Amino acid sequence: MSATIKEVARMAGVSIATVSRVLNNVGAVDEQTRMRVSKAVGELRYVPNPIGRGLSRQKTEAIGLVLPDLFGEFFSEVIRGADQTAQLHHHHLVVSSSHNNREEITAAVRMMRGRVDGLLIMSPHIDAQILRENLPRHLPVILLNAPVEGDDFDSLNIDNFAGSAAMVAHLLGHGHRRIALIKGNEENFDARERLRGYRHALAAGGGEQRDEYEIAGNFSEASGYDAVGEILRLHPRPTAIFACNDTIAIGAMSALREARVRVPDEIAVAGFDDIPISSYLTPSLSTVHVGISQVGVLAVETLLRALDERNAHRKQHRMIHTTLALRGSCGCHESSPAPPVSAS
Repeated sequence: MSATIKEVARMAGVSIATVSRVLNNVGAVDEQTRMRVSKAVGELRYVPNPIGRGLSRQKTEAIGLVLPDLFGEFFSEVIRGADQTAQLHHHHLVVSSSHNNREEITAAVRMMRGRVDGLLIMSPHIDAQILRENLPRHLPVILLNAPVEGDDFDSLNIDNFAGSAAMVAHLLGHGHRRIALIKGNEENFDARERLRGYRHALAAGGGEQRDEYEIAGNFSEASGYDAVGEILRLHPRPTAIFACNDTIAIGAMSALREARVRVPDEIAVAGFDDIPISSYLTPSLSTVHVGISQVGVLAVETLLRALDERNAHRKQHRMIHTTLALRGSCGCHESSPAPPVSAS
C-alpha cells in the first residue's frame, strides 16, 4: 500500500497542514522543516492524490477535452496543440472521446466535473441545457465548432462557410460549372456550414445546382471512396469534387485512381482542413487550410484566461479564419497558405 500524508507528517514530526504547505509550496515553512518533510516524502515514496490535492487547493491543474472521436489527423492535431499549450502553462490535459449521442456526452461532462479546472468541448450533441444541468456555473467551458447562442459560454468556431465558399469559387474560376460535393455527417455543425458555403458559392458564381451533385458522406475515407462510384455514374458527370474534409478527399482520390480517372485533368479534387498528409499526396491536395493544432492552442489559451477571471468575464464567440492551400489536385502549382491563424 502507498504511504499516506499522515505517515509523512508523523515521520517528519510536523502537522498534516505543514506537509500540505510544503507539497503545494504555499505558506511560510522554514527551510529545516521543509527539508524534513521532503526527506520523509522520499523515504516513504509518498505520492499525493491529485484529486484530493486539487480539492484542497480548489484547483486540479487539469483541463478536460471532450471530443466526438480520436480517429484521424484532425483530432490528433487538435490534441497536440491543446496539450502543448496546457503543459506550457503547467496544466495536464485529460481527454475523453467517442461520444456520439446526448447520453454519452452528458456522462462525459459529469465524469469531468470536479476533476478539471475547465472544459473544452467539441461535440455535435452538446447544448446549453446539458451544460447548465450538469456543471457548476463557476467552471469555465469553451465550446469548439458548435452552434452557440447567448452569453453563457465562450466559443471558438472555424469559419466553415467562408472557407467552403472560397474553395468552390476557386473551382468555378478554373472553369468548373459541375462541382460535386461529398458531404460530412448531417448532424455535424461544420458539415452543415460547409454545405451552406458550397451552395452559396454555386449560386453566386453561376455553377450548376443539382441535388444529385450533393453526395452523402461521413468524414471518412470509405465514404469518399464510395461517393466516387455515384459521381462517375452521373450524367452529365461533374468535372470537380469538393470534399467536406481531407479524409473524404483522400478516399475519393483513391477511387478515382482505381477508375483510371486522371486528377486534375478529368476531375479536379479539393478538400477542407489541410491535414499534414495533404501536401504529400500525388497529386498534392488543394484544400481549405485550417491551423488545426492552433485550434487547440487558442482553445486552451481562452480557457486559461477564463480561469484567471474566475469565469466572471464577458463571454466571447470567436471565429477562426481560413485560407486556401492551392496545389496540384485542382490544377494549381503548389502554394503555401497564410501561416498565422487568427480569431476574431
